Amino acid sequence: MSRDCLYCLLRCLLVLWFARPADGQDWTRFRGPNGAGQSGATTVPATWTSEAYRWRVGLPGIGYSSPVLWGRRVFVTSADEENATRIVCCLDVGDGKLLWKRSFESSTHPKHPFNSYAAATPTVDADRVYVAWTTPQEYTLLALDQGDGRVVWRRDLGPYVARHGSGASPILFEDTVIVANEQSEKSSAIAVDRTTGETRWKTGLPVTRGGYATPCIYQPDQGAAELILAGSAYGPISLDPRTGKKNWELKLLADRVVGSPVLASGRIILGGGEGGRGTQMVAVKPGDPGKGIDPEVAYEIKGSLPYVCTPVTHGDLLFLWFDLGVVTCLDAPTGKVHWRQRVGGNYFGSPVRVGNRIYCISRKGEMVV
Repeated sequence: MSRDCLYCLLRCLLVLWFARPADGQDWTRFRGPNGAGQSGATTVPATWTSEAYRWRVGLPGIGYSSPVLWGRRVFVTSADEENATRIVCCLDVGDGKLLWKRSFESSTHPKHPFNSYAAATPTVDADRVYVAWTTPQEYTLLALDQGDGRVVWRRDLGPYVARHGSGASPILFEDTVIVANEQSEKSSAIAVDRTTGETRWKTGLPVTRGGYATPCIYQPDQGAAELILAGSAYGPISLDPRTGKKNWELKLLADRVVGSPVLASGRIILGGGEGGRGTQMVAVKPGDPGKGIDPEVAYEIKGSLPYVCTPVTHGDLLFLWFDLGVVTCLDAPTGKVHWRQRVGGNYFGSPVRVGNRIYCISRKGEMVV
């Protein structure tokens, strides 16, 4: 992705945020609340010109991460491709003014040509912004003060081994930060205390070829919350997000997992792929550990499957945005295909739903609605 494309992505996302609903919805993690890609905005246009932007700013370096928002502050990461210096910027959402910038020296390492040194999206709460990146020697997780960007705590979670680099983003659950440390050696899920960075729990996961999916939280109508993870050596796995204890597991995915799992009408939607296209996507009916009910595959989805792009929902409708420019609308409970339409272009960004419209940005920086 070029620097101009990163600028365009930031501008387009800020268009959505400027039209936030009265409840002041914050966009605190990759793809917003619980990774669903759902905005409560009501006044976002379907078309606009360059004159419609409130402001435009340049960002240092290159990044494939998404901006996050808390109140009046936007946080975004980027990196210098020459020396892998990681950069975190905080901007005022009203005028784009740079409130603070922090840089962290790092080391270059092999990665996929389509990856960057700033691929993981930060997560943010009222006090801190949490940022993650990796090198073969170190998986870094750190908390920065929202107000001035000073380092509150920093953790080294150990080496990270994956030929294409990393991309999974941290998430927040109650008073912890959770990361999916999926790699070619010693994969694990880890929860640390938000305030201190101390480890709350660590659960080993099957070894993968590098994991790029960001977890989500499944909250059944009755029962405790579950942490849902997906990787190429397994998937999905349900853990207790408070203790790390495994609830259940299905070994369904054989290929690389890049898109993240999402929830749709009581189903967990997840998939994998190879060679720039999706090869497998399934809908899983979650198990119920308390009642001894095992998880099961509700249906499998065929044709024009996304690889990098994470699906999005609207009620009982499930939308799949194929990386090569085909959108499929399905019935989320049953998997029945309602329609399939070619929109053209190539995509790495995941779609976001605003009202009855779905927005997705192409690799060229073009917004498709």
